[in-house]
Amino acid sequence: MKFSQPYFPAGIFFISLILGFGCSGEKGQEKTVEERAQIEYTDAPDINIASIDFNQIPFKTLSEYGFFKGQLRALDPSGKLVNYEPSSSLFTDYAFKSRYIWMPEGTSAKINQDVGGSFDFPDQTIIIKNFYYPVDFRNPEGEKRVIETRLMVKRQGIWEAFPYIWKDDQTEAEYKVVGAEKEVSWTDQNGNEKVINYIVPNKNQCKSCHNENEVMVPIGVKAKYLNHSIQFGKESKNQLVKWSEAGYLENIQDLNHYTAMVDYSDGSQPLELRAKAYLDINCAHCHRAEGPASTSGLFLDYEETDPMKLGVFKTPVAAGFGAGSFKYAIYPGKADESIMTFRMSTNKVGAAMPEIGRVSVHKEGVELIREWINGMK
Repeated sequence: MKFSQPYFPAGIFFISLILGFGCSGEKGQEKTVEERAQIEYTDAPDINIASIDFNQIPFKTLSEYGFFKGQLRALDPSGKLVNYEPSSSLFTDYAFKSRYIWMPEGTSAKINQDVGGSFDFPDQTIIIKNFYYPVDFRNPEGEKRVIETRLMVKRQGIWEAFPYIWKDDQTEAEYKVVGAEKEVSWTDQNGNEKVINYIVPNKNQCKSCHNENEVMVPIGVKAKYLNHSIQFGKESKNQLVKWSEAGYLENIQDLNHYTAMVDYSDGSQPLELRAKAYLDINCAHCHRAEGPASTSGLFLDYEETDPMKLGVFKTPVAAGFGAGSFKYAIYPGKADESIMTFRMSTNKVGAAMPEIGRVSVHKEGVELIREWINGMK
């Protein structure tokens, strides 16, 4: 079953949707066509990204960067923005995502020699990630509501994160250090109505995940995540090749030299690889040797092969009540007695994993890990 977010092609027009909710949490009435028509459909200012003053970042509004042309909500990229899509997507309360990157003219990234193929980016690189919800998941290219846009900007060798929250009328996104809570609703693929209080993280929380040896770094831009093909307009091309052609990546080797992590939602792939891909993109930014959860001894990188480090018969170091009543991170053949599935299946503060970034349980992801654990001998 496919449950990762599909690629979102640039240029799709975002029609605003503003929903009201009662105290009961039930879905309110949508704005009428006449009410939506009263929204001011002004174009974003025509700004050359290369001309912006990086010393003035963060700007108050998203439109001041010049990332998108025309209607801002359309997210139609301008300049040299290149879209990208990791092979497996981090779960964020079922939000869909579109991602872009920009680098200054004449600069490019290099692939490091570490096992995952991390990138060394030039100064003034900007990574742009948009989070949005289609009104009806059965029609993902229909009406949508953009919730937030997160930027990572590299200045003088240091990465910084800047969260932008979209206004209800979808005409602009504003910089908010403190984050926000937004009520979001949609119809899922089975026709069921869903409502959540979506949490936009505050600026300081960004480093909780984007943390490598206490230094902020990007997460989803590594060779192992991008070594697969996606659509660029009408053509399908490997992303490492596309970046190289765009001048954004130098000296790439034969593609077989780099790991190509699978899409965890692709049922044709081996179950173990799908499970490890899920744990990598959702957990390994903390659970790795360079991450903030390194003291746990639980390492969930896609490349990890040591059963104990993956959690098999591994007792927790200091999980407290977060372990529930269970003894092992992974109890082979017994997913319902494993700490890993317990923590993935709860929203209780102090027990839920990941600790931030979701307010709902990823049922399909939990089922994938349960199937993997239950199949272990």
